[in-house]
Amino acid sequence: MTDLAQAGAAPLSDDGRPGRAAGRALRRAAPALLAYAGTRLLGLVVLAIWGAFADKSPHQLLSARWDSLWYTRIAEEGYGYTLHLPDGAIHSNLAFFPLLPALERVISAIAPLGAADAGLLVSSVTSLVAAWGIFAIGDLLYGRRVGVTLAVLWGVLPVGIVQSMAYSESLFTALAAWGVYAALTRRWLWAGLCAALAGLTRPVGAAVVAAVWVAAAVELLPGGRWRHAWRQDRSLLAGVVLAPLGWLGYVVWVAHRTGSVTGYFDVQNGWGNGFDGGLAFAGFIGGLLIEPPFVGGLGLLFGVGALIWLAVRCVRQRQPPPLLAYGGAVLVLALAAKGYFGSKPRLLIPAFPLLLPIAVALARLRPVRAALVLGSVGLASAVYGAFWLHGSGPP
Repeated sequence: MTDLAQAGAAPLSDDGRPGRAAGRALRRAAPALLAYAGTRLLGLVVLAIWGAFADKSPHQLLSARWDSLWYTRIAEEGYGYTLHLPDGAIHSNLAFFPLLPALERVISAIAPLGAADAGLLVSSVTSLVAAWGIFAIGDLLYGRRVGVTLAVLWGVLPVGIVQSMAYSESLFTALAAWGVYAALTRRWLWAGLCAALAGLTRPVGAAVVAAVWVAAAVELLPGGRWRHAWRQDRSLLAGVVLAPLGWLGYVVWVAHRTGSVTGYFDVQNGWGNGFDGGLAFAGFIGGLLIEPPFVGGLGLLFGVGALIWLAVRCVRQRQPPPLLAYGGAVLVLALAAKGYFGSKPRLLIPAFPLLLPIAVALARLRPVRAALVLGSVGLASAVYGAFWLHGSGPP
């Protein structure tokens, strides 16, 4: 494993020019980005073919359904729209964090694109940035081959098609990956900034804050570098303070907007969302297990077991504490939340650290064999993504 202390202390480039260092980093990541882009292109091609037979527009499926419509409305009209459903549920657009619709609004104002297409542009660009950040973490910890494999694995997730939708997952994962990378390499201001922006993107931004704070706590332990050079490294404190400001800022703003300290959480309750420690999800699985044909319940039970097994493998792999904190927080927040259970696979998209044990194992195979495995999984993911988007329920 790469010495993180040396990685963090290394200069940006031999001649002190960050631009040249970034260019070299991009060239090093190029195979990962090309392979990742290939997975996304395959997904779009399969979606287009499926759409041609189903007489549905792939463009509409990617940009104008479910959450995409809410983000577009916020970009065009701002906050304040509330939908009252016949069953008494109240869906307010205050449930959606502001960074993606803000970017859609800015891009549509300066480019000949509508808000929905601006959302697709954001996802397209930030999915590549996310893949780059995921590669960088894998490369830092286990070498270039693992980094490439990790980025491709993230692209061939069963619900990887969401990375191409006008949703906030790609934007969030990009900020999360680079925030965690910055924390691992002791670039504290960048870590804090990425965490703050992630906190303006999705509720799970708290997981990035946890990663930054854990990384800082490790520095403060006896023997930590900061304890010996705190006067020269006050950026650590700045990063720690900056990290939660995005998430806290939006929650406080919603509290002011609604006139209630618990305003944001009340809005989420209106959507049927919240944190109940996984009781509702466990009840949902239990209900499927006691009714024939039991396949759905058994499949979910197996999936949860696989996720827990991967989390244990991450610990046994001795991943750095910030990475464990981030991946664990994403996993807990996804599994222990109530709400629409069909969205849980999508909520787990940012949990890329869970893929590291698989990436390390695949990287040990011969390149041709690893490519066959990833290609097969990528094709299955593309087909499943097309099937999923042509269904009736949101991802």
